[in-house]
Amino acid sequence: MHTRVCGSIGLMGLLQRLLSAPTPEERARLASAAAAVDRELAANIELAALWDQTHQAATFENGEFARNGAAIGAAAPAASALLVDVYERIPATESAMERRGPVNSIAAADKALVEAWEGDVREAQRTLRAAVSAPAPSAWSLLVRRVFRTSQNRPNVR
Repeated sequence: MHTRVCGSIGLMGLLQRLLSAPTPEERARLASAAAAVDRELAANIELAALWDQTHQAATFENGEFARNGAAIGAAAPAASALLVDVYERIPATESAMERRGPVNSIAAADKALVEAWEGDVREAQRTLRAAVSAPAPSAWSLLVRRVFRTSQNRPNVR
């Protein structure tokens, strides 16, 4: 009986590796990368809030995403897509923060751009945190996903 239990555990581990389940090391790498990017996004949100209060332009941080973007992209593609969008819009957001109109006023379009960017950063943070805290997929769910994906790739031949 004991041998059967150990054999089934070994089989499940083999299935998970064959079906591309993330290893504990990959999950730890994702958690570390996500924590670094999350801290950077939190700092950028603080800078945007400071701009909203003082109207002094700020330069956002982007080094952690450049360093850890590949690890996040491999483990959490949905979160990575949002992060790429947010980080690509940093230059436009910084430019909107620097533009001034008459009497040092800020255009409504620039303020809306900065606020929309800030909201998208918060959404990217939530998605990233959800990806890190999601439980590891079971071998069964990986198998079903792989079978479903391969059946979609085949044309219906009659």
